[in-house]
Parts: sequence; structure tokens; C-alpha cells
Amino acid sequence: MLDLKEFLNTKDIEKTKLYQKLKCSKNEALILKELCKNYVVSVSSINAFALLSGIFKQEKYAYLDALEDLKKLLERGFITQSLNFLKSSRVGKISNSRLNLLQSDISLSEYFLDFLEDKPKLKLNKKDPYENFLEYLKDEFYKIELYEKLSFIKLNSYNLELKNQIKEFEKYIKERLKLSKFYNVLADIFKENKLNYKEQILFLALLREEYALTNENSSSREFNFLLSLISENDLDKRANKKLLEEGSKLIDLDLIEYDEYLQDFGELARSFFISDKILQRVVNFEPKQNKKIKLESVLKEQDIFELIEPNTDINDIIMPKQTKELLDTILKQQDKKVLERLTKWGIKTGKDIEAKIIFYGPAGTGKTMSALSLAKSMKKSVLSFDCSKILSKWVGESEQNVRKIFDTYKNITQTCKQNPILLLNEADQFLSTRIESTSGSDKMHNQMQNIFLEQIEKFNGVIIATTNFLESLDSAFSRRFDYKIEFKKPDFEDRLKIWKKFLPKNAEFDKEFDEKILANYELSGAQILMVVKNTALKAAVSKEGIFKMKDFIENIQKEFNSSFDKTKIVGLI
Repeated sequence: MLDLKEFLNTKDIEKTKLYQKLKCSKNEALILKELCKNYVVSVSSINAFALLSGIFKQEKYAYLDALEDLKKLLERGFITQSLNFLKSSRVGKISNSRLNLLQSDISLSEYFLDFLEDKPKLKLNKKDPYENFLEYLKDEFYKIELYEKLSFIKLNSYNLELKNQIKEFEKYIKERLKLSKFYNVLADIFKENKLNYKEQILFLALLREEYALTNENSSSREFNFLLSLISENDLDKRANKKLLEEGSKLIDLDLIEYDEYLQDFGELARSFFISDKILQRVVNFEPKQNKKIKLESVLKEQDIFELIEPNTDINDIIMPKQTKELLDTILKQQDKKVLERLTKWGIKTGKDIEAKIIFYGPAGTGKTMSALSLAKSMKKSVLSFDCSKILSKWVGESEQNVRKIFDTYKNITQTCKQNPILLLNEADQFLSTRIESTSGSDKMHNQMQNIFLEQIEKFNGVIIATTNFLESLDSAFSRRFDYKIEFKKPDFEDRLKIWKKFLPKNAEFDKEFDEKILANYELSGAQILMVVKNTALKAAVSKEGIFKMKDFIENIQKEFNSSFDKTKIVGLI
């Protein structure tokens, strides 16, 4: 502090040690001196007009000549500006108009304050392994602080010095990581999503804000500030905008999200944050695959649901064009712009997909498989419940047993911090028209349906109910489901596609074989798969190992005659 005291007390400022270190003009030094005088008496900022007119006087507007000196101090990163009638401007956002600076409040920058205290440079002699993830994360966050300093020190020798410090510090982090044995969830996230260096810096900057518990409108979360961390100049900023816009990797892969809000005077701003899913993964120090294990472990404590991890998405399913369009409409809720509009209009309140869907149609037409594929496209697991078992299992018991389905689902989602799709298979008895009767069994059945109706009304998330009979659907249920999607037996063109999909590509067929003839038979997708499997078995045990047309026809006739158990058919894939 001796140099600072000399700087403040000496009239001939050019003779002070601090002036020599600053390597600035006399006017720049006078401005810094006045700011320092204010700072040491607990006045952290001052209006630029009051500052300059107090030093260089108002007579003949002499203070206007010092605007260039003020601008240079901003460029060097020694001071920061904020507009006194708006939010603080972003670090490094320097006004192009010198006159506009007069409307600003001026403060000493953190960098200059560090400079005054002559803080020691980085000491990186320690090359021990990190003890844990948090110790490593602390260094990554410090690296972001260095980038933050760099973002407003653009035009002087300190810029190059700081760049060298960052390079040295990054090398230091890498060397310590090589020696460390802890699970590095960040490395996995960066690798899985193939993030480049600039994308990693943006992610780390937002992660630092999450750990610092800053509010959602913190200036360090905003568009211009984040761009300044990874940009050297305005041209670089324009090129880097794509990293934070729709279609960018960070947003499309749900690594980060943003909210839009109006600033004073109607300026639209964006505030970014780490998505809940990714933040939970980082905070809980879990490898990605552990989430599945965790869900499975919770399900062991109940006997209601079956956990299904889908392996086909909606594009793998052969279905009518209209059905595909309906399912695509549901999936579009994941689109950022669609979500923003629905939220703005008050249609949606959450960020996750919400849909109550009925799939109806004959057995074997792909209802269950389509539900699983829809889940895959949503990147969700499925909790499946077989509704056909409920009467035999809970007959005579209280209405609480019906609520147990939804209560258990809710407990599972809260415990695992996930929102799997709830699939209610063969929900006919729950969805059918209620019966006016005095018999005990009918009253119990109606009571169960009333409770079921109540739970559907309160349900948040994605629920899919499958049924073979839409005609008997109770109108009260019909009103509470957003989508009712019919699954018909495929037409000729779709049957031909299904045959082509299921027939083995490397098998030998006899001369009579004709896919178009097979496609003329009105089979469901599941029936076609069953015919292919049975014909393949017959070909495999034959002497020639050839698929024969007559064997296909024979198995088709068996299917029509129900000569083998169709209850095992699970739907087309």
C-alpha cells in the first residue's frame, strides 16, 4: 500500500512509483488518482461528468478533452462503466460514443484493484493429483475468472500477459488431472457431446454461476457477457453468436437453456443456465449410466411397474402418414421455440413435455411398440403397468389401491429426479363407459373409474393408455386425453414395407417367392413378424435351408385360423 499512498499524496504524480508501473498518460493517471481517492473513503463509483469536470474543470468544457483518456482506461481494463439509468453494462462492453460516457458511472475494475495490491502471480509449483472433483472444479472456475479479466483487457501488454497465464494454468490443470483418480463427470459430458473448447468455456462459466447461486438474471449469465469470454473483438463476437443461438450444440443437446425477458426500455435479453438434467448429473457426481441403475434400484422396492428402456425411436416404426404426423406434433413440444410460445401464451407452465394420449386399435397393430418408440424419441424411460391385472389383484379392496398406481409413480419420479413415461397397457376396463347398476361389483368398478379419472386429471407428464376398443370409451375420459390416435391394420403399401423390413437380407428364397403376393394378405405388423419367424424356423430345419413361398402361405393361413397363440404378439417393430 506504500505505492498507493505515495500516489495519492504526491502532487507531481509523474514522479511516483505507481505512475511508472502504470505506463499511462498524465491525464489517465489523474483520473485513476481521483477514483482511488473516492474508493478508499468507500465511494466505489462516480458519474463520469462529475469525475472529469472535477479534475479538468468545466470552463470552456475542458473536461471533454479527457474523454479520450477515459476511453483508453476502459480499453485497458483499469476501469468499468455502467449506465446509471439502466442495468450495469456487460464487462468489456465499451460505448462507441465518447460523449455517451458522460452518462455513465465509473468504477475501478477488479483487475486494477489487484494491480494496486500487487497480488502475486500464479504459483503453479504444486503438481499433486486432485483429491476430489470439487478441488478440480475450483481450478476450472478460477480459469473462468482469468477469462473474465481477459474479456475487458483488450488493447495492452497486460492482455498478452494474461493470455500466457491462462495457457500456463490450463497446462497445470491437465497435468494434475493426469495424476488424479476421481470420476470426472465434466470430462464425460464434454466427450459425449463433442464440445469444442469455446463451448466448454461457456458451459464452465454457467456452471460457476450455478455453484455461486447467482440469480437467474445475473449479468454473468447474459448473452453479451458470455460472448465476451470467448471473443477477442466485435468480429469474433459475431462469429461466436451461433454457439448460443437455436441450433447450437449446447442448446440442441439440452446442456444449457435460456429465458428471455424485457429489460428497461423494452430491450429483449437472454439469461442462460445449465439444464436441470445436466446440473443434477454434475452435482451428484454420477456417471450418466448410474441414473438407469438408480431407477432400477428404486423399482425393486415395488411390484407395480415394469421398467422398459426403449431401443427403437419413432422413425423405426412403419405407420400411416397421418399417425406419424400426430406423433411428430407431440414431439415438437421439445422444440425451444414451440415451448417458448406455449409458455408465453399460458398454455404450458413447465419445460418438460406434457401429453395424455390414447392409442387405440386392434391387437398387433403396434400400439405398445409405438409408445416405446415415442419414449425413445423423447429420451425417456417407460414405466409400464398392465391394467388387465388390476381387477383380479385388487377386487374388494379400497379405492386407495387405485391411487397406488399414481402415488407410486410420483414417488419414483421424485426419488430419481426423472420423468419416465407412464404406459397403461390394456386400459379398456378403466376407460370403458361406466355402468348404472346396483350390483356390488359394478359399483366397485365405477368407483375405481372415478378415482382413475381424478388421477388422470391431476397427472403431470406423459401418460399413454392403450386400448382395443375406442367405441366403449367413456366420454369423461375422452375429454381428459389430449390425443386419441388410431392404429389400423396396415394397407398394402405399409404391409409391403413391413415384409421388406422383417425378411432376412442374406437368406435364399425359392423361385416362386413374391413379396407383393404376401403383402396382399391383410395381416398386422405383428402377424407378419410371426409368419416370418415361423417360416424361418421351417427353412432352418430343412435340408436345403431355403425360404419357400408355400411355407409362407401355410403360416399365413395358420395365423388367420388362430392356430397359434396371438397373445404373445407384442406389436410391430
